Amino acid sequence: MTAQQPRLNQVIARLAAGRHVFASFAPAEPSAAVDFSTAPYDALVFETEHKPWDAVALRDSLQYLLNRRQIRAADSLAPAVTPLVRIPANGDERSQWHAKQVLDLGAYGVVWPHISTVAEARNAVAACRYPSLPGDPRYEPAGLRGDSPAAAARYWGLTNQEYYAKSDVWPLDPDGEILVALMIEDQLGIENLPRILDEVPGIGLVIVGEGDMSQELGVPRQYDHPRMAESKRRVLDACHARGVAVGHPHVTADNVKQVLDDGYRFLMTAPVRSHPGLDLGRSLTDRP
Repeated sequence: MTAQQPRLNQVIARLAAGRHVFASFAPAEPSAAVDFSTAPYDALVFETEHKPWDAVALRDSLQYLLNRRQIRAADSLAPAVTPLVRIPANGDERSQWHAKQVLDLGAYGVVWPHISTVAEARNAVAACRYPSLPGDPRYEPAGLRGDSPAAAARYWGLTNQEYYAKSDVWPLDPDGEILVALMIEDQLGIENLPRILDEVPGIGLVIVGEGDMSQELGVPRQYDHPRMAESKRRVLDACHARGVAVGHPHVTADNVKQVLDDGYRFLMTAPVRSHPGLDLGRSLTDRP
C-alpha cells in the first residue's frame, strides 16, 4: 500500500509489518460493539459460531463499531477496530453463504472454524473471492463469492469499483483487504496443515482452536497439558516455517508472556469487568 492508499484492514497492516495484533471475541450485538468501539483493540471478532447467527444484528453491530470522531481524527477511512466474523459452520459444511453474507455486510475477514483438510481450506479461501477467468495470475483458489458489493463498499467508504480493487484476499493479493483465518482444532487438521499451507494460497492467519482440540485429546480445557503443548507446537512450527501468523484464543495476564515467547502474533484476550465500588461497598457493609 502507498501513502496515498493506506490500509483499511489494520489487522493485515500489522501482520504484514511483522507486528502483533490484539483482538477479542464479542457477540454480534450493538451494545457490545459500542463497548469495543473505543477500546484499545486492533480487531474484534464477532462471534456467531457459539452465539446466534443473526445477520441483521451483525449488520447493526458493524455500524455501531464505527466511531465517527475516531475516523475524523485519524483522517483515514480505516476503522480503529477492524471487524472480523467467526461464522457458524464447520469447514466440512462448506458454508459459502455465511462468508458471502459476512463480506457483503462489510466485514474485513472471515474466521472459519474446524478446518481439517486441503479441500476445506480451499473452499474457505474461494468463498471469500470474486470469480475470475482461468489464466488470471491469481486465479486459484477460483473465486466463488457472489456479486453484491453495495453495502460493503458503503461500509468501507468506497465506490463499488474501488471496493472490487481492494476486496481480494491477502496475502494472495498483496493489496487485498480481506483476511481469511482458519481455525485448526483437531489432529487431522494438524496433520494436514503443512499441505494446507503449501497448496492453498490466500491464508492470512491460522488460529489454534484450543477448546475443541483439548476435547479430542481427552483433556478438556486443560490448555497446559503436555498433549496440548505438543499439538500447539506442531501448528506453530508448520506456520512459522511458511511465514504464516498464528493466533491464540485465550490470552490472559498470566500467560501473555509465554504466548509471545511461543511466537503467536494474533492474541485474543477478553476484557475483564470489575466492580470496585460494589466490591468495596460489600466489604464495608458485610462486616460483622
